[in-house]
Amino acid sequence: MSGGEGENEGTLEYTPTWVVAAVCTVIVGISLAVERLLHYTGKYLKKKNQKPLFEALQKIKEELMLLGFISLLLTVFQGTIVKICVSESLTEHLLPCPLSGKPGEENAFHSQPETTSHLRHLLEEAAKEGYCAAKGKVPLLPLEGLHHLHIFIFVLAIVHVTFSVLTVVFGGAKIRQWKAWEDSIAQESFDTDKVLRPKVTHVHQHAFIRGRFLGIGKRSFFKGWLQSFFKQFYGSVTKTDYVALRLGFITSHCKGNPKFNFHKYMIRALEDDFKKVVGISWYLWVFVVVFLLLNVNGWHTYFWIAFVPFVLLLAVGTKLEHIISQLAHEVAEKHIAIEGELVVHPSDDHFWFNRPRIVLFLIHFILFQNAFEIAFFFWIWVQYGFTSCIMGQVRFIVPRLVIGVFIQVLCSYSTLPLYALVTQMGTNFKKSIFDEHIQVGLVGWAQKAKKKNLLKTAANSAGQESTSNKGPSVGIQLAKVVRKQSNPEESQPSNSSQPSNNAEPSNNV
Repeated sequence: MSGGEGENEGTLEYTPTWVVAAVCTVIVGISLAVERLLHYTGKYLKKKNQKPLFEALQKIKEELMLLGFISLLLTVFQGTIVKICVSESLTEHLLPCPLSGKPGEENAFHSQPETTSHLRHLLEEAAKEGYCAAKGKVPLLPLEGLHHLHIFIFVLAIVHVTFSVLTVVFGGAKIRQWKAWEDSIAQESFDTDKVLRPKVTHVHQHAFIRGRFLGIGKRSFFKGWLQSFFKQFYGSVTKTDYVALRLGFITSHCKGNPKFNFHKYMIRALEDDFKKVVGISWYLWVFVVVFLLLNVNGWHTYFWIAFVPFVLLLAVGTKLEHIISQLAHEVAEKHIAIEGELVVHPSDDHFWFNRPRIVLFLIHFILFQNAFEIAFFFWIWVQYGFTSCIMGQVRFIVPRLVIGVFIQVLCSYSTLPLYALVTQMGTNFKKSIFDEHIQVGLVGWAQKAKKKNLLKTAANSAGQESTSNKGPSVGIQLAKVVRKQSNPEESQPSNSSQPSNNAEPSNNV
């Protein structure tokens, strides 16, 4: 094959039209199928009045749109990026693989994936030899590397959304098992004889206190933290925990409604939080950039960074368990026996920096970082092979995978249900306590009240300004009107030239 024929081989000018039409049909068909799937999923969620999940779906659409925009930028500016030339010495530092293992020119084409198009090879060689090589430099980022980075961003976003959905689905399934506890409490509340019967609760004999209270003193303090650490792995929430925390919430926020469906409220609150977890915030993208910067050969960054979500997850689970123990200690230290049911007192003081929302932020980061680890592993495996120098040694790979699976399972079945229950023990309740139509009404009422207050404030300030600027003249005019109404004859022209004897009263008025 001649050189001219080889140059024309990869262009659309010499590609059969049926091939172009077939490829376009497949791509457009898949895109429309995904778009219709998201559309009908949204309609189904709206039909079932699942607004929080619908908003989470909208968040996923926003992420897909962001990925599409990133893809567009990479595609449009790829010609400009590969023409940014730098000195070859700058590209010999902070490498993920040693230079000694860099393949030669003859092996470079052989090592590239077979799916790489011939056109991209031509563009890359042109960028190297025709533009940067003429200046004695090398491209800042080769076209092939730009293409791989493009794929990695897509893989990361898809894995993160998938893992977030799986975590909330499995965690929600665990929480829905608590509905039997809610139903049993509701049945007991309908037993009037049991409700009206006087009751004295011996605090230290209560099941909740016996399971959580370990005594007073420094020794019990450390035992409490140790118990909280291990309890997140087995029976993280018991029925006595649920009943005590539920009663504490209702007593603090819904005292007039003892039959409040706490379980339903908790599910709605978790669905509201899901739309925050499924997104990729700007600080998470910063983390990705920092990791890509530190992924240097010999540092094993991909191994050590796997322990970050692992340690954070254990810390969050331990803290949530310890908050339940603190609530039990507060009651046990103050009372021996109480009249009625045992009631805990929710407070923001039990949370880090008095902010329960920090826990959600940490869970969001943990899920993203774990998804990043898994996405990075599979991307390297598919793109460069299992034996790639970026993948690292097997002794570093296996712990990463084990930690990733462990984080996913523990977060789904223990940490997320704990979060859904314990974060209700803050000083304030969440807006999910109201049904959807009540939320809309309250928001509308608040907006109208705010607008009314702004108008009232503006009117008062305008009135004060008008009074300060025109106060004397208005008073004089009002005095004249009053005087004319009391003495109609004084308003005649014949008396207008005579001095008025009522000047003093008018000034007084």
